[in-house]
Amino acid sequence: MPAKGGHLMTTSLTADAARALEPAPLPAKVNSGVANPLLHAPLLPLLIRLAVPTVAVMLMQTVLSVAETYFVSGLGVDAIAAASLVVPVMLLMTMVSNGGVGGGVSSAVARALGGGRQDEAESLVWHSVVIAIIAGGLFALAVIAAGPMLYRELGGTGASLQQAIRYSDILFGGAVLFWIPTLLQSALRGAGNVRTPALIMLGGVGVGLIISPVLILGWLGFPRMGVAGAGVAQVLCSAGSLVAIVASMRSAGSRLRLRRHPLRRDHFGAILGVGLLSTLNAAMTTLSIAAITAAAGAFNVSTIAGYGIASRLEMLLVPVMFGFGTAAVTVVGTCIGAGDVVRARRAALVNALFVAGLLEVLGLGVAFFPGLWMSHFASDPDVLAVGEQYLRVMGPVFGFIAVALSLYFAGQGARRVGWPLAAGVLRFACALSAAALVFAGRLSLESAFLLVAGGAIVGAAVTVWGFARGDWGRR
Repeated sequence: MPAKGGHLMTTSLTADAARALEPAPLPAKVNSGVANPLLHAPLLPLLIRLAVPTVAVMLMQTVLSVAETYFVSGLGVDAIAAASLVVPVMLLMTMVSNGGVGGGVSSAVARALGGGRQDEAESLVWHSVVIAIIAGGLFALAVIAAGPMLYRELGGTGASLQQAIRYSDILFGGAVLFWIPTLLQSALRGAGNVRTPALIMLGGVGVGLIISPVLILGWLGFPRMGVAGAGVAQVLCSAGSLVAIVASMRSAGSRLRLRRHPLRRDHFGAILGVGLLSTLNAAMTTLSIAAITAAAGAFNVSTIAGYGIASRLEMLLVPVMFGFGTAAVTVVGTCIGAGDVVRARRAALVNALFVAGLLEVLGLGVAFFPGLWMSHFASDPDVLAVGEQYLRVMGPVFGFIAVALSLYFAGQGARRVGWPLAAGVLRFACALSAAALVFAGRLSLESAFLLVAGGAIVGAAVTVWGFARGDWGRR
């Protein structure tokens, strides 16, 4: 039986790969009779065109994050520690809203528009606003209530704990202002409009670079708010993004209009059926990072620093994977909505192969020459040794990570996230096991890195197997 299953998987993948090289089918039409480029344009150029604006702006957001860290670093160790305590919680909310529920919104809107159901797509937009208000409110209540205990458990004490609580209360007090534009941007991407979200995000980065130092450091006569100023700046940027995107989607020229619709259970289901499972995957990714960080912390400060610098390279890969991932959600979802399952699977495969090839080349480069990255951030031999060890182990599996994430995003578009979720569980289990064994003194740090890398390979294999045997045409 296993041999037969393996043969079927190989046959299916070979067939998909062959179809990916075939000419595109005849152009499909939307209701107006005009050819929809999402349904007929050459796939790789289309995916690149949809991905590049998102990738570019997310890289700019990374620049803003680094700049805020620099501004806070001038306030002293307590301020740096306070910001560091809040970062994992903010990262969790960002991943849940963008990659989790946001993926569900993009997928549902793309499927509706692919099927020519404009009114349903606009109803889904209104439902996403309702979800954003509820989710943002729940995040705000949970973090404000549990924040002091959480940050204390993470090691916060004295002045650093008090500053973390103040920063967190301001930041998450504006969670609804963060969630609404995030999900509306996801809806626009699902409709194939990547320009408007990119411009709004770019505007937010520009405003953030201006007002963050003013509020944090007290420039231009403003009161010096310290790390809390970073929270105020982020809330103000979210509010500005909300005003901009609502104005855009209420305008007559918007393809996807924001307006009231009756609330329907099936429309909530169309979003959350993908979004809730994707949220679990996003949460496990965040917890995996926390587990490996904790494992590094079990050794010494040099180990934490070395791992932190090396893993920062992986964080810079996120914009690439997310940008191409959201492009895959849009194309796959639109094709599924239009009933073109063959093109949907072809798009998923082309996207996965392209992104995996791109990141594998980079991964092999840093595996063979880890000093090219590490030497820019550290000179301490112990720090360099740990970071270079991590890159030698993890660099060669960058392509496997890309395959798993690319097919995960494609699965969102097809409303098929079960196998990618199973792969995420396996990766999380490997990371958690590595951390537990390190704490028990039964595993070296290098062996822990190898276990995490093995989890990435197994996760990619499970995702590919699920894609190969999946039936995207079944409702």
